[in-house]
Amino acid sequence: MADLNGAALVVGGASGIGAACARALRADGWPVVVADLRPDPADAGAVAVDVRDAAAVEDAVARVAERHGAIGTLLYAAGTARVTPLTSITAGEWDLVLGVNLTGAFHVLRACVPHMPAGAAATIVSSIDSAAPVAGLAHYSAAKAGVEALVRAAALELGPRGLRCNALLPGVVRTPLMAPMLDRPGVADAFVAQTPLGRIAEGEDVADVACFLASRAARWITGVSLPVDGGMSLREHPRLLFDTETETTPA
Repeated sequence: MADLNGAALVVGGASGIGAACARALRADGWPVVVADLRPDPADAGAVAVDVRDAAAVEDAVARVAERHGAIGTLLYAAGTARVTPLTSITAGEWDLVLGVNLTGAFHVLRACVPHMPAGAAATIVSSIDSAAPVAGLAHYSAAKAGVEALVRAAALELGPRGLRCNALLPGVVRTPLMAPMLDRPGVADAFVAQTPLGRIAEGEDVADVACFLASRAARWITGVSLPVDGGMSLREHPRLLFDTETETTPA
């Protein structure tokens, strides 16, 4: 159950892992505010924001904190990726992937900290691709490795204020962004074969762990990069680049 006053801010919460986390945090008793580039129009309390825009992030976070009194937990799940060979990544594509996955996380975390009471927690969704090289995901993997360095630095600096910061590292999760990849012949079977627990994750598999990290039960956990991947990171990643150059958006 929610242990603190204030809202749970779920950035990137309109779909995929973020939406699953928003549902789980609500079920756990948190008042949830979703922030997203394209929030669900039916969600009257949602906030539209581009995480790459530092000023817009500051304004959005301040409005959420004013409405709810504080930010009791932060879940950052905004992300994007392209499967592109290293030498074909353009400067614009590099900036987009780093901007959403890494710089956006920095903007949101920095904006939230002044509004977080002692005992609050921030959780940033990274990926098992942060540590294992994946051909075609140089920019995505670099961004996720940077996120985990950010998390460790934040845990070190913010600990004396009573704030915790951790990273979740999903493997393959069945989300709308991942659907184009999983729909390719043989790809889903290849991922299942690489996963000791023998299936592709659903968003709820990650969301339940996010709720744990937001709760008092995780009060002595900070600076951790926690794989939530069914054991997939124990094996080599299936091949994503093929002879014909492709581009898609993995989760």
